[in-house]
Amino acid sequence: MSTIHKSIVSKFFEDFSIGDKYVLSSRTQTSAIFSMFQAASGDNDPIHYDKEFCKQRGHPEMLAHGLQVLIQTAAGAGSFPFEVRDSLLGLIEVSGKMLKPVYREDTLYPELVISNLISQNTTGIIEMKALVNNQNNVLVFEGFHKYLVKKKINDN
Repeated sequence: MSTIHKSIVSKFFEDFSIGDKYVLSSRTQTSAIFSMFQAASGDNDPIHYDKEFCKQRGHPEMLAHGLQVLIQTAAGAGSFPFEVRDSLLGLIEVSGKMLKPVYREDTLYPELVISNLISQNTTGIIEMKALVNNQNNVLVFEGFHKYLVKKKINDN
């Protein structure tokens, strides 16, 4: 087992607070990322791989796939999955809006912020606001993730 698996204490629903923040690693949207996403998604629109096609339509560079931007908010890129390793039941909802274009060579700075905690009988829903800014500190994506997690077991 890796050191990080041992060093982060597993949390349950009650251990989280509104405002808890998870800053994810920045990622520059390189040609390789564009190609890999195109291959994985099957989205072969030339707006995502033909620079001249993009320029003819007023874009300075190749335009990132919207879902390529959304996946930059994957909680697995940060510490959250280690914190919920004993309590996570699953990702139950994802939504978002692409607010500004993202181009090849843009660097994206994603973060997740707990915005709502919904208590249920034995579980709870952690709602996280997902935000992505570019290298110019322009918000390019805003959305939500919802995770279902267990509550602590009480033997009262």
